Amino acid sequence: MANQSPIPVVVNGAAGKMGREVIKTVAQAADMNLVGAIDTTPEHQGKDAGELAGLSEPLEIPITNQLEPMLAFASQEKQIGVMVDFTHPDSVYDNIRSAIAYGIRPVVGTTGLSPEQLQELANFADKASTGCLVIPNFSIGMVLLQQAAVTASQYFDHVEIIELHHNQKADAPSGTAIKTAQMLAEMGKNFNVPVVEETENLVGAKGCQGGEGIRIHSVRLPGLVAHQEVIFGAPGQIYTLRHDTSDRACYMPGVLLAIRKVLELKSLVYGLEKIL
Repeated sequence: MANQSPIPVVVNGAAGKMGREVIKTVAQAADMNLVGAIDTTPEHQGKDAGELAGLSEPLEIPITNQLEPMLAFASQEKQIGVMVDFTHPDSVYDNIRSAIAYGIRPVVGTTGLSPEQLQELANFADKASTGCLVIPNFSIGMVLLQQAAVTASQYFDHVEIIELHHNQKADAPSGTAIKTAQMLAEMGKNFNVPVVEETENLVGAKGCQGGEGIRIHSVRLPGLVAHQEVIFGAPGQIYTLRHDTSDRACYMPGVLLAIRKVLELKSLVYGLEKIL
């Protein structure tokens, strides 16, 4: 799909750590035009999005908490608009529906959507013939880890997933860990078949169930950014896959790719690997 003019982009969750990084990245992309910055945090209302993101010069785009008026504004642009959403699990479902209703293509990094909500949004996007990308993790490295895990699962019958994030993350397990477990569960085998009668002396000691016997463990600590391990075990060997994020800039190539790709879609697509 040839773009004749820059892609209008609205960033929702603009004052958050990911939102600020997206603003910097979109502002520097030649084929994109930042047209709006949304955030509900009271102390950031009216602030310049560029200054808040740490750019050397203001963008003359004030932070506002008015999502629907901004979506309406973006829908009047010559080019189809995109909403990048890094907000909160409590609001992301309504944000996506609102964007689709205005003909704006959502690119969603917010996790916490239930399978039922994802299905409802997929149905809504289908009816509107509107592209939507829901991506638990924008890192190319994480996609590679997940692909390696799927390959390893053909040879190992025991696996555990450990995800570690900063203590400001609202949902657990992470969407990335859930997605990884789903990919392994699709292999059609039952993992971690017990060899003894197992008892948890403390509820949750062995993690939560991610399907087909796969267990997920969540860690929340200050000082962490985003990290995941997939640990496979077999007699006499352990195979560990690990991805560490030290800077949120690692997500930006994936975000830019998603903004460009979502314009070509007519339905909801889940996962970065689907557009690579």
